[in-house]
Amino acid sequence: MSPINLHSTADLHSNAIIIDGLIIAKWSRALFEDMRKGGLTAANCTVSVWEDFQGTIDNIVMVNQLMRDSADLVRQVHTTEDIRQAKREGRTGIILGFQNAHAFEDQLGYVEIFKRLGVGIVQMCYNTQNLIGTGCYERDGGLSGFGREVIAEMNRVGIMCDLSHVGAVTSEEVILESKKPVCYSHCLPAGLKQHPRNKTDEQLKFIADRGGFVGVTMFAPFLKKGIDSTVDDYCEAIGYIMNIVGEDAIGIGTDFTQGHGPEFFDMLTHDKGYARSLTEFGKIVNPLGIRTVGEFPNLTEALLKNGFSEPQVRKIMGENWLRVLGDVWGTEHSQTQESGSGLVSEQVVAASDAELAFQG
Repeated sequence: MSPINLHSTADLHSNAIIIDGLIIAKWSRALFEDMRKGGLTAANCTVSVWEDFQGTIDNIVMVNQLMRDSADLVRQVHTTEDIRQAKREGRTGIILGFQNAHAFEDQLGYVEIFKRLGVGIVQMCYNTQNLIGTGCYERDGGLSGFGREVIAEMNRVGIMCDLSHVGAVTSEEVILESKKPVCYSHCLPAGLKQHPRNKTDEQLKFIADRGGFVGVTMFAPFLKKGIDSTVDDYCEAIGYIMNIVGEDAIGIGTDFTQGHGPEFFDMLTHDKGYARSLTEFGKIVNPLGIRTVGEFPNLTEALLKNGFSEPQVRKIMGENWLRVLGDVWGTEHSQTQESGSGLVSEQVVAASDAELAFQG
């Protein structure tokens, strides 16, 4: 393996589009500062897991306030042009995302409401059953009739369907049902480690062959070497998946959880956040070399060291995400027309201010 030029590597990372397809770290200014340290252009950040409509709205109110207070570091993303603008400004674009469609409750109209608030990616189920389908930790009954309506509405308004924690049958039916690309925003291959959250070679090929997308996670319990993994082991997983889906259907979805304590993981690993236990993660330690968001440049360097070409690295680190999000969200003109992003942003700010004033 030939040595790489660290100066040119730093330049590559600095001028590339860097997108993390899934971060569920604790919301804070410290997180935003680490995103800038790591050179992130944009990230899909979770605002809903088990929360219902009201709980999710409350989370978005909090996040809006935090983003306004940290406007020197971040900007909200409604369109792919917002991501490009974030790159030009040296800020990180924040895409609001759900890891469960529970916040839609049984109201199709809520889908468009959340789109207008900046939600760009929604996972159909989180580990268990909801009104749409089944998660990966119980017997899979497949996509419901209501679920098909939700997918059609998500396609219409431009929200990407995520299948990372979704059962195999429901995932296949969503892939076939959706008229726009869907994704596994953060997954690893079962071919390197058997785990209910990891995807088989057949599942990976199925989504890619139908225009879908795969974001590769580095969550240590799902990696081959577990908590002993390094950034090079993460690169191995990326290479494994790329060999199946191709270099245009793959990106990064780290699943960073930094800032959270044991009570957070206890909530995640119980059905509805409190009921039956679903799984046990054990010790949570990110791979050596990329333990924090601020160490993102190390991944660019590691990919080059592990034999990925510069064009492949650019695609993996963000260009592919940017393209597929455009495919789902629409052209810049249609995105602006559909979301009315400037007006909506003003409405969101006003609503958030009113809510915060009410809370005292």
